Amino acid sequence: MSLKLGSGTTWAAQVRELAAERDAIILAHNYQRPEIQDVADHVGDSLALARLAAASTHRTIVLAGVYFMAETAKILAPERQVLIPSAEAGCSLAESITAAQLRAWKAEHPGAVVVAYVNTSAEVKAESDMCCTSANAVDIVNSIPADREVLFLPDQFLGAHVRRETGRDNVHVWLGECHVHAGISPADLRSKAKDVLFIHPECGCATSALWQAGTGDLPKARILSTGGMLTAAKALRGGSVLVATETGMLHQLRRANPAVRWEPANEHAVCRYMKMITPENLLRCLRDGVDEVTVEPEIAARARRAVEAMIAR
Repeated sequence: MSLKLGSGTTWAAQVRELAAERDAIILAHNYQRPEIQDVADHVGDSLALARLAAASTHRTIVLAGVYFMAETAKILAPERQVLIPSAEAGCSLAESITAAQLRAWKAEHPGAVVVAYVNTSAEVKAESDMCCTSANAVDIVNSIPADREVLFLPDQFLGAHVRRETGRDNVHVWLGECHVHAGISPADLRSKAKDVLFIHPECGCATSALWQAGTGDLPKARILSTGGMLTAAKALRGGSVLVATETGMLHQLRRANPAVRWEPANEHAVCRYMKMITPENLLRCLRDGVDEVTVEPEIAARARRAVEAMIAR
């Protein structure tokens, strides 16, 4: 993208100039608009962005993603200024459980270990023992003694993936979902079958896809985090891949391996919250220092233990 500003300077050039003036690092999620991804210092999944925020030495962190990601950055880097270009960029999955609901669930299962997907509010993280991302959810649960009950929240489809991969029947799963991933159906996969399927574990079609791949009704299906998709993409030698996740991921996959034909399982799998980050509000964010993200210190201190357990793996 080469948006021209009044002075004739491109949008991207002004973003980089303002970032340098503010001593800001721009971290963008894989689901962002292509032009946002292209101007960022780093693009990655939730785990990668959390690790980058924790390691950052910049005065300001600009999180081009959704609000819980910016909160996570603030939890890990409390001394840094954390900005998000749109404070309205929420998350349907994060909104599917509150701290009060989690406390009530914990009361029903005393002694259980609470594992919260990173797609949760700071208040929910503060009520949790460990956080995880789709990239390390299985490893996190496997690290818990086999005789301990686990409360896994809030994504029911990632929870089903964890139960399947760990073989544990003492993992209780909250019935939340991402509206974008839940909308990708088995019919989407069957109607557009390619050489390989990449499926995010938040997709409701993941279990069905594995079964259909096993029966030969679908090609090889791989359940992968977005970071895992990028790693797997680099090892392919051409062919076509159907990608079941938010469509913003296609930009990074096409850059990682242009020899492969990358196609969305559902071209309508677009997160309106992710797309709330625009060239205009990213520029405003850097110019005016808005919107700043804060987390109440006591909540942040409790949440930090759970988040640090996630980034350690």
